[in-house]
Amino acid sequence: MNALFLAGGLGTRLRPLTEDLPKPMVPVMGKPLLERNFEKLKIHGGQRVVLSTCYKAERFRSYFGDGKGFGLRIHYVSEDTPLGTGGAIKNAERYFHEPFLIFNADIICDIDFSDMLRFHEEKQADVTIAATYVEDPTAYGVIEYDKSGYAVTFKEKPKPSEVNSHYINAGVYIFNPEILRQIPAGRVVSVEKEVFPTLLQKGYKVAVYRDSHYWLDLGTPEKYVQIHRDIFGGKYQIGMENFYSGAAKNRENLKIHKTARIRKPVCLGKNVHIEAGAVVGPNVMLGDNCIIGKNCHVANSILWDNVTVEQKVRILDSIIMADCFVGNDAKYENLIYTEEAQRLLVVS
Repeated sequence: MNALFLAGGLGTRLRPLTEDLPKPMVPVMGKPLLERNFEKLKIHGGQRVVLSTCYKAERFRSYFGDGKGFGLRIHYVSEDTPLGTGGAIKNAERYFHEPFLIFNADIICDIDFSDMLRFHEEKQADVTIAATYVEDPTAYGVIEYDKSGYAVTFKEKPKPSEVNSHYINAGVYIFNPEILRQIPAGRVVSVEKEVFPTLLQKGYKVAVYRDSHYWLDLGTPEKYVQIHRDIFGGKYQIGMENFYSGAAKNRENLKIHKTARIRKPVCLGKNVHIEAGAVVGPNVMLGDNCIIGKNCHVANSILWDNVTVEQKVRILDSIIMADCFVGNDAKYENLIYTEEAQRLLVVS
C-alpha cells in the first residue's frame, strides 16, 4: 500500500509547540507523530510514502532522509505556499498509478488501513473517506450517506437543527489515481469543500468507511496532552518499548537512584537519569537525555528531549519543551515551558 501524507500545515493552534517544529513532527511518547503513523502504515504493508510539506519542510527531510532507516522509501513534494488539501494531493499525482492512501499527518487514529482498502474494493468506489463518530458534529464537516454506505452530501459545520449524521471526515482517504484528474492544478483547492462535492455531482462513487473507534486531531495543546493521557490510560495503543519496567534499568543507559520512586505508568527515553529522592509519575513522558534532580516531583507531564530539572522542583500537568533548564525549587503547574522561558496556560 502506497501512501501520501499531507504535512504542510502551519500548526498555528498548537503553538508554542510548533514554533520550531511542523505539527506532524511534534513528539508523541518520544517519537514524532509522523513516525508513529509511519509505524502504523508499515503494519499494513506500506513501503513507499510521498510526503507533502510546506512549513519548515527541511525538518522532515533532516529527520527521515530517504526513509531507509525507517524501513520505507520516502519521496518529498514541497510547496512554497500552501495549496490546500486538494492542491497538495494534485502535486503528488505523478507518484500514484493504483489506489493509494491519503492521510492528514496531524491526526492519530486506530483505522485499519488494510480493512479500509478491502472495503474500497468491495464497494468498487472511486474514493473512500474514513469517517468517525462524534456526539456534536456542528464544528466539523459532516458526511451524510445512504443505506449502501455511499456519501450523498457533505455539510460544513451544520446547525444543531440540520444534523442528520454524526459522522465526520476523519482525514483519511483512499483514491483511485484517475480521480486526480478531477482536481484543478496550480491553485488552492480544498478536497473537503470542493473536490468531494464535485465528485458527487459528477456521479462518482464515494464510499464512507465508518469503522474507526479512536480518532484525535492534535490541533491544540489540550489535544496534545489528551493523546498522552489516552495512551497511558489504554484508550489508544502504541508500541510499549519505552514504558518503564524494572527490567529496563540496565537498558539504554537508564539510571534511577535506589531512593527514587517511579509511579507507573511512565515512558522513559534513552539516557534518562533520575536522582535521589525524586518521584516520577504517574503519567509522565521523559524524552531522551532528561535529568530529574534530587527530591523533584514530576507527575502528569510531558518532558521533551534534553531537559534538565534541578533539585526540589515540582512539575505537574505541564509540558516542558526540548533543551529547557529548570532551576532549583521551581514549581510549574498547568504550564508550557519553552527554552525562552515563555509560560502559557495548559488546560488540564
